[in-house]
Amino acid sequence: MAFFTPWKLSSQKLGFFLVTFGFIWGMMLLHFTIQQRTQPESSSMLREQILDLSKRYIKALAEENRNVVDGPYAGVMTAYDLKKTLAVLLDNILQRIGKLESKVDNLVSNGTGTNLTNSTTPVPSLLEKINVADIINGAQEKCVLPPMDGYPHCEGKIKWMKNMWRSDPCYAEYGVDGSTCSFFIYLSEVENWCPHLPWRVKNPYEEADRNSLAEIRTDVNILYSMMKKHEEFRWMRLRIRRMADAWIQAIKSLAMKQNLEKRKRKKFLVHLGLLTKESGFKIAETAFSGGPLGELVQWSDLITSLYLLGHDIRISASLAELKEIMKKVVGNRSGCPTVGDRIVELIYIDIVGLAQFKKTLGPSWVHYQCMLRILDSFGTEPEFNHANYAQLKGHKTPWGKWNLNPQQFYTMFPHTPDNSFLGFVVEQHLNSSDIHHINEIKRQNQSLVYGKVDSFWKNKKVYLDIIHTYTEVHATVYGSSTKNIPSYVKNHGILSGRDLQFLLRETKLFVGLGFPYEGPAPLEAIANGCAFLNPKFNPPKSSKNTDFFIGKPTLRELTSQHPYAEVFIGRPHVWTIDLGNQEEVEDAVKAILSQKIEPYMPYEFTCEGMLQRINAFIEKQDFCHGQVMWPPLSALQVKFAEPGQSCKQVCQENQLICEPSFFQHLNKDKDLLKYDVNCQSSELAKDIVAPSFDPKNKHCVFQGDLLLFSCAGAHARHRRICPCRDFIKGQVALCKDCL
Repeated sequence: MAFFTPWKLSSQKLGFFLVTFGFIWGMMLLHFTIQQRTQPESSSMLREQILDLSKRYIKALAEENRNVVDGPYAGVMTAYDLKKTLAVLLDNILQRIGKLESKVDNLVSNGTGTNLTNSTTPVPSLLEKINVADIINGAQEKCVLPPMDGYPHCEGKIKWMKNMWRSDPCYAEYGVDGSTCSFFIYLSEVENWCPHLPWRVKNPYEEADRNSLAEIRTDVNILYSMMKKHEEFRWMRLRIRRMADAWIQAIKSLAMKQNLEKRKRKKFLVHLGLLTKESGFKIAETAFSGGPLGELVQWSDLITSLYLLGHDIRISASLAELKEIMKKVVGNRSGCPTVGDRIVELIYIDIVGLAQFKKTLGPSWVHYQCMLRILDSFGTEPEFNHANYAQLKGHKTPWGKWNLNPQQFYTMFPHTPDNSFLGFVVEQHLNSSDIHHINEIKRQNQSLVYGKVDSFWKNKKVYLDIIHTYTEVHATVYGSSTKNIPSYVKNHGILSGRDLQFLLRETKLFVGLGFPYEGPAPLEAIANGCAFLNPKFNPPKSSKNTDFFIGKPTLRELTSQHPYAEVFIGRPHVWTIDLGNQEEVEDAVKAILSQKIEPYMPYEFTCEGMLQRINAFIEKQDFCHGQVMWPPLSALQVKFAEPGQSCKQVCQENQLICEPSFFQHLNKDKDLLKYDVNCQSSELAKDIVAPSFDPKNKHCVFQGDLLLFSCAGAHARHRRICPCRDFIKGQVALCKDCL
């Protein structure tokens, strides 16, 4: 690759010097002509003085401007256009001087016949160096572009700019002038679609931002006051207050284990669309009366983590607040981003808020897409995220078709490897005196059923009768209806978190009924030393056979009530059983009651684990500057799925995780040669099962649309080429080399 070579005679000063020098030289030569006839002996001295002064001045000027990068796109205040103008003047002056010098030489030769050997012609050599015609014709403006690896949309954006840069005057205001180099600079520095040119000066706003460093915080008082402004945050405030000591201890502990210094302090917008009046959900209103709490748990833990990690956060729970925070860009009809300091650098939002955000910003929305991080409990698979592909497949979901990088969707559990696992913290509702007391509690021969709504118990009596044969059965069902609850069940109603902890500590068995799916309660029970009886689903439940999943942007199949507990925890803490197999149920109950099971809490569901994970995402995940290589390639392990098998499945079988960011390194025939796959023929396809190959005829299919790289999906005949990675035990989101 060729490198850009700036014009060495640089700076505005040098341009003015050349004009002055040319003028003085002309005057001196004119004076020399007049004096030749009367004082021929001084000509050599005058020439030497002029040349000596010129050499000394140029040398000094070169030293002063040694580090100046010149050229049409080197940055502001390099006076390149002025130099083009001066080049025209100098060309004319030097031509005149050349003619004058010829006349002088003739006069000297005719008049005295001396100094012939001393006459020099520096002007032509100077003309050769300046190469005026090339400058005028734009030869110096040619710009060699760097490799575009990791920037898949760069080339397409440059082609678009060539045709459309005059469609909005804002492009010209950013310096776009129709040249490829100006397109590239705009797309790399303003919109981040292309790699940065190494010789360009840094963006002053980015440089200013880097000077502000994040420092960990060790109290939550300011955060608590910030959230007091909203009654909708009451439940979250109470959770943050209860867990404050655990959070503060966790951030201090993490700071001792890994370096949290020299991190850029970033500006975050947190918009909770589910709490806005326009959503109609009333989640905040029902939080204290048995309503769903999963989303509020995750939001409160996320906000606390961002705050303790030292970043600036602005929280919005209404459209009015959202408009106020983003007022600088609301109504901006320009195709370009707003000039100046950034309003936000990352945006944490939910699906409801996402629609509100897009409508509020209008055309400016496109400049903030890469900053989005969407809290999405059940996940969004690539084939639902890609609008055209979802339309082609006939998916009628109101939640998908966003055309974002699938890793921008943050899930409750690590069930969709195409998304990112945000998670939450399993709360310990105990104070210091409680902790001492709870360790003295003796476990009783009792079980606690996971199901606080009467309808969850329907058609489960045979299953519960087996459990009742061996244990006393307890429940925490709320509401007046208890028609599906067997008479032998001792119902406590709704319990406080503290009282529930004590009940779990004296319980041996936490009994799943098959619903709700993937809740936090089983983890809380396991953390208190209970074994979880996890109902198996055969066939697996999905949108194909279960109404609950219809309309959700995923085809994921649940093999049990709690797949995370089944896959990542397992026995002796989790027993996944078929509820219809009475013998299997009975054997599991006997085995659980015959052993002592210690409390277990996966690190990723502790305060410290969540802080570590979120900090890694903030520091390493970047969807605005091309494909940043994280996780590092050292974590890549390539596996080949059998026909009919997805990448998620084959990685999981090998105790690994499918890593979608690695697909780009397996999408060329030369990439596959490293793994003994020799493509006799190949094609590009826009389908979720690419890359793949047919083992019979060695035909390879490569991905033609980067948004369709997917860990989900299987091909009936082809073997999928799967990028797997290792993971830290208890921290599934991170590979062993990720920190």
